[in-house]
Amino acid sequence: MDRTLAADLARLPELLDATRGAAADALATLDARPVVPPAGKPHDPEPLPEHATGTDAALAAFRDRWEPRLSASAGPRYLGFVTGGATPAALAGDWLTAVHDQNSNSALDGGGQDLERETVGWLRDLFGLTAAHSGTFVSGATMSNTTGLAIAREWLGERLGVSPAEDGAAALGPVRVLSGAPHSSIAKALSVLGLGRNSLVRVPTLPGREAVDPAALERALADTPGPAVVVANAGTVNTVDFDDLRAIETLRERHDFWLHTDAAFGAFAALSPEHAHLVDGLDASDSVCVDLHKWLNVPYDSAVQFTRRRDLQARVFQNSAAYLGPLGDHPDLVHLTPENSHRLRALAAWFTLRAYGRQGHREIVERDIACARALGAALEADPAFTVLAPVRLNVVCFTLAEAPTPERLTALREAVATEVFVTPTVYGGTAALRAAFSNWRTTQADVRRAAEALGAAAREIA
Repeated sequence: MDRTLAADLARLPELLDATRGAAADALATLDARPVVPPAGKPHDPEPLPEHATGTDAALAAFRDRWEPRLSASAGPRYLGFVTGGATPAALAGDWLTAVHDQNSNSALDGGGQDLERETVGWLRDLFGLTAAHSGTFVSGATMSNTTGLAIAREWLGERLGVSPAEDGAAALGPVRVLSGAPHSSIAKALSVLGLGRNSLVRVPTLPGREAVDPAALERALADTPGPAVVVANAGTVNTVDFDDLRAIETLRERHDFWLHTDAAFGAFAALSPEHAHLVDGLDASDSVCVDLHKWLNVPYDSAVQFTRRRDLQARVFQNSAAYLGPLGDHPDLVHLTPENSHRLRALAAWFTLRAYGRQGHREIVERDIACARALGAALEADPAFTVLAPVRLNVVCFTLAEAPTPERLTALREAVATEVFVTPTVYGGTAALRAAFSNWRTTQADVRRAAEALGAAAREIA
């Protein structure tokens, strides 16, 4: 063994304590650090070290060279994208994920996949799904949507008497995937799956909404005979709008389609009695996407994918090798996703669910919703801003009241970046900004700081 590596092994408890200290320092300063540090000149890449220097030196180099450039994305005022943090229990689970270093895909070493199945069961219950839905962990919403649509592709083949898994996507002929306001990952998934971005048919939405018009969806389904795929939205990115899942379900009485629901963060509405009606009918979906490193507040990367047709899922992703478990009625996880290697992502989710339960996570969701409403109200009261849509759940979509050009919005976003981070978007043809609340640390005090920073920057730009 290399002498430095052997020395690190001998000092491992001391090194882990040093790492714990660095982690504790980083978390203790989240509130004071710039949310996004000012952009500086990029570092010139250093050459790969020729000789070993050990973990102490690597930790010191990281803290000097890279840590100051990292955003405080784990903190309470990182409101860009839809980014959660890591609850204390989730962080503990993620550390132990690395410690135990499981590839949890095989029944030959089954503890990991049994833990994952237990966690999936908890999540299924949390989101109001039933035992008809089986689930697997994947890396994020894009992979969850891709997996769900891959199963939908095989369902289309089943309806047409072919198997895309065996014969290729071309065996299907033209495919229609209908959606009102699909997330960009849907088109990406269709590209990856060989169905093509042009198979995505955008269906008109309700006036002033991002929710699909059910009557328009029925007309689109009737336009061309044959099976189709419908992608419903349970929480759009810009305004967290929800398709009427029950209305879409009733269309199945007259039309043949696979229903995939993108509920990346909107599924968490089920935790709040006031908002659970928004996801009424989610259980009718043939496949469902939920992103966990958003509102479950587990570290990147983590999502879950549910489906009613695990048999088709295994047909798509089965992997034949002597060292892998058989398919059977309960296939190993290696047969259910694109990944052969699969870290024990479920452990962080298991920890936070076990530690805080339904009520703890309900409190996070409801507090974030209250924070979003408070920011929306503050911006509505400030003449410098226009709020472009109702705050339905946890996202505020807003713009400058005067001259909302992309350039001015970029200047505003950059001016407040050390205090609050928001991301750009376009809504209804208007350049805008989004503030998404999904972090377990965020409080009303953070809302006040964000609103004050945005207001001061807007006046400075004006």
